[in-house]
Amino acid sequence: METTQIVLIALVVVAIMIYRQMRPRPVARPQGVIIPVVLVLIGVSGGGLVDAHHMSLSVAVLVVELLVAAGLGVLRAMTTRVWRDRQGVAWSQGGVPTLIAWVGSIAVRVAMMVLTSFLGIASSQNSILLFVGVTLGVQFLVVARRANALPGAAVPGAQTAR
Repeated sequence: METTQIVLIALVVVAIMIYRQMRPRPVARPQGVIIPVVLVLIGVSGGGLVDAHHMSLSVAVLVVELLVAAGLGVLRAMTTRVWRDRQGVAWSQGGVPTLIAWVGSIAVRVAMMVLTSFLGIASSQNSILLFVGVTLGVQFLVVARRANALPGAAVPGAQTAR
C-alpha cells in the first residue's frame, strides 16, 4: 500500500473508533478485538518496520513506539466510564477526557514520526497501522478488564432472586 492509503486508513479507523467510544456501548463485542488484530496483522505483514541500515536503533524505536502505544491505550481506557446495567451487562462510554487523550495520542504518534525522521531511520508507514492496532487493542483489553471487575456481574444461566 502507498503511504497516503495507509495514513487515510489509519485516520478513518481512528475517527470511527473515537466516534464509537463517545457513545454508550456494550463492552463485550467482537469488534473490540477483531479491528485491532486486523490492523496489527496488516502493519506487520506490510514489512519495512525496521531499517536494515540502522537495525539496532530502528528496533529500539519500534519497541518504544509499541510501549508508548500500549501506554496510551491504558491511559484512554482509564478515562472511559464503565458500568453495569440492571441486567448485568457491562457498558462503556468515553467522555471529554477520552477525547483529550485521543488528541494527545495522535500528537504523540506524529512526534514519534518526526523523531524517527530526525534520527535518519527509514520507517514504513505500516508502523502507523501497527501503532493504531496496538493502542486500540490495549484500550479494549483494559476496559474489558475493568468491566469484569465491576460488582454485580451476571452469571450466565443463573436465575435471580425475586
